[in-house]
This record gives sequence, structure tokens and C-alpha cells, in this order.
Amino acid sequence: MEHDSASRVARYKREAAEAAVDRFFQPGMRVGLGSGSTAAFAVRRLAALRAEGRLLDVSGVPTSRATEALARELGVPLTTLEEHPTLDVTIDGADEVAPDLSVIKGGGGALLREKIVAQASVRVVIIADVTKLSPRLGTHWPVPVEVLPFGWRSQQLFLESLGARVVPRMRADGTPDVTDQGNRVLDCAWGPIDAPETLAARMEARAGIVEHGLFLRVATDLVVAGPGGVEHRARPS
Repeated sequence: MEHDSASRVARYKREAAEAAVDRFFQPGMRVGLGSGSTAAFAVRRLAALRAEGRLLDVSGVPTSRATEALARELGVPLTTLEEHPTLDVTIDGADEVAPDLSVIKGGGGALLREKIVAQASVRVVIIADVTKLSPRLGTHWPVPVEVLPFGWRSQQLFLESLGARVVPRMRADGTPDVTDQGNRVLDCAWGPIDAPETLAARMEARAGIVEHGLFLRVATDLVVAGPGGVEHRARPS
């Protein structure tokens, strides 16, 4: 049963990703390429369309080293924000999606680059399977917080003072899990978050916190797939 469930979720991820690429990627665009298992399906879809002779002049900015490696392996052209500081659209996954399209991201540790690329994009399309939908951020997932290695324990105490249960992210071998920038990640469980904007502001004002996984008023669109098919939702105005 678990295998069947995992297979269904993987199918939903692929369906959402492919629908988003087909709908939002247009010839000549400069696009953001997200990170994680769902976003990888989007990169693969772009590569498949290129193999058909479509979207050959689309180039992407990867949000992680892993996405960069996948894109290069599949022959997807890459560019940088230095060359193209404004992107047409970014397609990326999420760990949790609230009804207003605010999201938690960073389960894979790429939250800083993901947010930089998203904020540089005219349009940000979140792709997800139905299991990622939530009535309120924090209901199902902790918020990843990227912190400098210097003084990271003081950041843990600060986050705990805000009411979080903090778990430093570790690798399977017991060493600290670090981001592409060499920073630590603290997974912070608040439970359902009543005032995410206030919480985000508190973290953003703290020296040593590099970035947090609350993506508020960033996503413009959601493409979600489930048993009923694929649905597109625009951010409520």
C-alpha cells in the first residue's frame, strides 16, 4: 500500500510539473528552475520539449547545484541572474501550501537560492501534489531556517524564544547538513502559524539568520495535481 501511495504521489508531482511547463514556459523566456523532486519533473519536461524541437531558446537559472547538474545532464541551457537579473517565470515545488498561496519551502536546503530566484521573477508558479495543501502554514511541516555556522546555537535559542521546537538538520552520517552556501539549517516546528508575516519579520531582523522558508506573497500561481486531475489556481487578490 505504501508503494502504491508513493507511486500515486510521484504521478501527481509529474502531472503538475508537466502541466505547468506546458502552460507557462514560452519561447524566448528566461526561467527559474526550482529544486526538489517535483521541480526535477519540470526540468525533465523542458528537456523533453527541447528534444521535440520546442522551447530551444529558453534558458534557465538553477536554484541549486543539484538542479544545475540535472539541467546540464539533460542539455538544458543555463544562464545566470548576472546575465539576466529579471526572469519571466520560475517553476518550483513546495513543502506546504496555504490557501492564499503562501508556502513553506526549504526541505531540500535550497531556500536561499530559491527565494532569490523567485523574487527576481515576474511570475512564480508553485507545483505540488494534493498532499502539500494545508489550511495554515506550519500545520504539517516545520519551517527551515538557514543560519550562519558562526554562532548558530544562539540562533537556535532565539528561535526557541519565538516558540519553535528546533531541530538542527543532520546528514545520515551524523555530520551537519549544510546548504550550497555552507550554512546550517535549523528546522523549526511552530505548529499552525497564526501570524506568518510577523514571524518572518522577527527572523529577518535577526543577525545570523540568512534566510527562512516562509515564502509569503511570492507565489503568483499554483498548479496542483491529485485524484481529480490538474488544477490551476491564481493567488487571491
